[in-house]
Amino acid sequence: MLKDRKLRVVGAMSGTSLDGVDAAEIVTDGHRIFSFGDSAFLPYDAAQRAVLRGALGKWPEDDVAEVSELIETVHAQVLSRFTEAELIGFHGQTLAHAPQGRGTHQAGDGAVLAEVLGTPVVWDFRSADVQMGGEGAPLAPFYHFALAQRMGATAPLAILNLGGVGNVTWIDPSLPHPHSDGALLAFDTGPANAPINDLMQARRGADCDTDGALAAAGRVDQGAIDGFLQHPYFFRMPPKSLDRDAFTGLVEAVAELPDADAVATLTMACAASVAQGLQACPAPPERILVTGGGRKNPTLMAMLAQVCTVPVAPIEEAGFDGDMLEAQAFAFLAARVANGLPTSAPGTTGVGAPVGGGTLSRPSG
Repeated sequence: MLKDRKLRVVGAMSGTSLDGVDAAEIVTDGHRIFSFGDSAFLPYDAAQRAVLRGALGKWPEDDVAEVSELIETVHAQVLSRFTEAELIGFHGQTLAHAPQGRGTHQAGDGAVLAEVLGTPVVWDFRSADVQMGGEGAPLAPFYHFALAQRMGATAPLAILNLGGVGNVTWIDPSLPHPHSDGALLAFDTGPANAPINDLMQARRGADCDTDGALAAAGRVDQGAIDGFLQHPYFFRMPPKSLDRDAFTGLVEAVAELPDADAVATLTMACAASVAQGLQACPAPPERILVTGGGRKNPTLMAMLAQVCTVPVAPIEEAGFDGDMLEAQAFAFLAARVANGLPTSAPGTTGVGAPVGGGTLSRPSG
């Protein structure tokens, strides 16, 4: 039995920025983080990214066999390096997310990975939450709560993840559990790296705006930002979540701008949506700790510091690895599933009551 004990768990995450697969090991019982283990990253090559981009927006009934096989193959390559893992948390690749419509779709079959790796795999983390009326995202907040407790935090703080989409978790670490009333408020803030990366790929054949250099050379189109902040999403109360390509109007608004100005405007849009989101928090956080690829963009970090009213810092200042936080989160959630604990709550996804998502697949024999 896996239940009711500390586990050595590896989590794997392939995000909407489509850069590659992160994998990270932790030892946890689903309540506390006892230690951090090894980590690994395997980037997608250009051909693989093209396959993934071509599948964005597709649902299970569409032809997604090629992308599912790709996701399973690359994940197996990364996860096979962790020979001592007792359990694996496999997120898969989000292709489409419409929680109030068709649901949510993560490509990749955890049962296949369980057979290939000979290790139990927890996967399909989001479906149960969506079926019970939740947004199915974000799912890292329960892990963020555990990090705040490991830090010994006593005042409210926020953890901001800047991947393809931005999401923030407001945390009151004084409460005993992540599903305690008032412990967490979490939601997607708006676009983050995805539109920047897409524009860089389309205009310059580059994967991203390295070090925010192009944005630093550009001028923000304030009119585009003002129009962006009128999007209906910003008038919805959290919890709430987004699809990667929800803000097509923003992309259209910068279409005629020079490259540097377009990227500067997209970068400021990310920062402005975060500042807007903080207004919904129950109380101002003592500080914002930033994880995900966006924290490596000095221009974006400077814009965040400019528009937010509280200190902003990379999560490394608290002693954590911002590159591997989401992979660690799905390891933590896998342990919670194995131990019969909830993985989301009304304050994180808007689900009616705390619910445990995830399917546990064991290898045959």
